[in-house]
Amino acid sequence: MSLAGARDEAVWTRFSALFSARPVILAPMEDVSDAVFRALCRQHGASLCVTEFVNVEGLLRGCRIARRKITLDAGDTPTAIQIYGSNPERLAEAAAVAEEAKPAYIDINCGCWVPKIAGKGAGAAWLREPSAMVAMAKMVVDAVKLPVTVKTRIGLGPESHMPIVDLAERLEGVGVRALTIHCRTAKMGHSGDPDWSYARRAKERVKIPVIVNGGIKSAADAARAFEETGCDGVMIGQRAIEHPWIFDEARALLDRGEHLAGPTAQERIALCREHLIANVVARGAPRGVCCTRRHLAGYLKGLRGAGEVRRQLNLCDTLEGCLAILAEAERRGAEQAAEPGNEHVNETVNETVNASASECEDSTLLAC
Repeated sequence: MSLAGARDEAVWTRFSALFSARPVILAPMEDVSDAVFRALCRQHGASLCVTEFVNVEGLLRGCRIARRKITLDAGDTPTAIQIYGSNPERLAEAAAVAEEAKPAYIDINCGCWVPKIAGKGAGAAWLREPSAMVAMAKMVVDAVKLPVTVKTRIGLGPESHMPIVDLAERLEGVGVRALTIHCRTAKMGHSGDPDWSYARRAKERVKIPVIVNGGIKSAADAARAFEETGCDGVMIGQRAIEHPWIFDEARALLDRGEHLAGPTAQERIALCREHLIANVVARGAPRGVCCTRRHLAGYLKGLRGAGEVRRQLNLCDTLEGCLAILAEAERRGAEQAAEPGNEHVNETVNETVNASASECEDSTLLAC
């Protein structure tokens, strides 16, 4: 019985429904999975989103940044809140605070390998002592009425330190309601190929939903992950940063067997414009302009003259200036497309972008 009291059955029914529909989920990514980007990804087909990592110490101190991260507007649903920390009692306290924001569920970060997190005993550091992780998870489960999930990796490093299959059973035993497995070790970071077989083996041992993370860079990858592992969902991080259209593409393939054409040059520029405006509304300028830049290179990838457009955007700190740069790029693109012999410009853009998808896994260290 949870120390938090009786659970809301409607919440748990919605939670079960989420994972019965083979969700394609936006991963928690620091400085990326904010409310603006969650809205964009949901608009482009994301079934479910997870917030940025929320530091439990900052949340319990009332830190402005932590509070911003757990603030969920009425339309920001379904969204889970992910928390991280090294102290079990503080994690449990913070989960109860996060619960007040009414997320779909609470997720515990036990997979982030970045030294500033894992080096302080949080994130993937919990994999050093699986028994401690299980005990901590039980404390969090008992502290809240919402479902609690865990996101972790297959292990710390060598084969002898890959406890995920046994760990999945133990976490299920203390009430964890779903498990996301990034199928690389903590020592691998984002390098090397993920081994999805660990997710399959974990799924064979538990009844709770298991979500595959790592190496999903296309709709075909998402479909293959479901087929090869038998898991209940897939989570996409790195690829979404530069190509949020992946959610629509994955849903079309999973639901209808349909291979969607990639976005046109006009659609790419339109998303740059939309993201810039939304971020400036949310954060003001120049902050809103600056925090959009990490996405723009991917959004513009494959377009004629994209390098020069990116250079100009990176030097511009005002929304008005950025919109003017994009308008000029759009005008030039329309003129070029109208020239004889350029009828297949969009096909060339899509081929270039699809070929570059394999590069995205190491483009940033923001997703753990």
